[in-house]
Amino acid sequence: MSEAVELQVAGHVVTVTSPDKVFFQARGDTKLDLIEYYLSVGDAVMRQMYDRPVLLQRFPNGANGSNFFQKRIPEGAPEWLHTTTVLTPNGTPSRALVIDDIAHLVWAVNLGCLGFHSWPVRTANQDICDELRLDLDPGPGTTYAMAVETAHETKRLLDDLGIVGYIKTSGNRGLHVYVRLAPTHDSYAVRSAAVAVARELERRRPDLITAAWWKEERGERIFIDFNQNAPHKTVFSPWSVRALDHAPVSFPFPWDLLDTLRPHDFTIATVPAWVDEHGDAWEAMNDAPQSMEPFLAMVQADQAAGLLDAPWPPVYPKMPGEPPRVQPSRAKKPKPD
Repeated sequence: MSEAVELQVAGHVVTVTSPDKVFFQARGDTKLDLIEYYLSVGDAVMRQMYDRPVLLQRFPNGANGSNFFQKRIPEGAPEWLHTTTVLTPNGTPSRALVIDDIAHLVWAVNLGCLGFHSWPVRTANQDICDELRLDLDPGPGTTYAMAVETAHETKRLLDDLGIVGYIKTSGNRGLHVYVRLAPTHDSYAVRSAAVAVARELERRRPDLITAAWWKEERGERIFIDFNQNAPHKTVFSPWSVRALDHAPVSFPFPWDLLDTLRPHDFTIATVPAWVDEHGDAWEAMNDAPQSMEPFLAMVQADQAAGLLDAPWPPVYPKMPGEPPRVQPSRAKKPKPD
């Protein structure tokens, strides 16, 4: 392995060990190549990740090697590192990294973090959620073209609500639609908004879209994963790099590219030039936070129609208004009279 190098980043010295270690096999991209990618799009990264806690997923031997999630900052971290205490979904406190500047991100990449899973909160007030994240999840039997069609339906719904949404690739097969929210509500309210959006999309296109939590009920439809908005959940961050051989980026792009963009074309080798030429498609997101009120009106309409809450993931305690948390095929059938 090559000798360590020291980088001056955002006023800090970051030591990069084994900078020539190959992290991605397709082109032979190295750890230093990955760091240079993040530095090249640093302004765009910081607009989205600044002051957010992140979960570390470490790939010490690159994308093809084993990996593990690390909730806590390891011993021996530099004194300048900004951290905060967060809760995992089961309530366990952890000392998590906060992306305070691009040096914090580079420090984590040196540990083998290829991409980042961020909380939808800022550390100044972790009780308030400032992002609605709609995960358009293509399950078995579905195609990327179906995810694209679902994204169009999602935008039409947001347009009808007077809400501005932003789209990105997931870095793999799916698409994510984000809404920057005014800092007024907690994650419980934002999750309820996501449930209402998923249900309305299913009503509009039941042939294409499902809000069914249980896989056995989804069929070959795109699932709107509302539980990605549950408290203390993280989602793969914009501009992050997936652990695949060709180093694809979870790429924020303008809506008018939705029908022509091919996600795997956007990698650490191609994204910097695209951003240099076209700019950051999400640059204006923070300038106009959106109101939760249109979403809450949808929640209230569903409740008035007698709909219960949607099921929560198993790591959460039973929630008020939640239906029985058991998949339908295993539910006890009522005894005949």
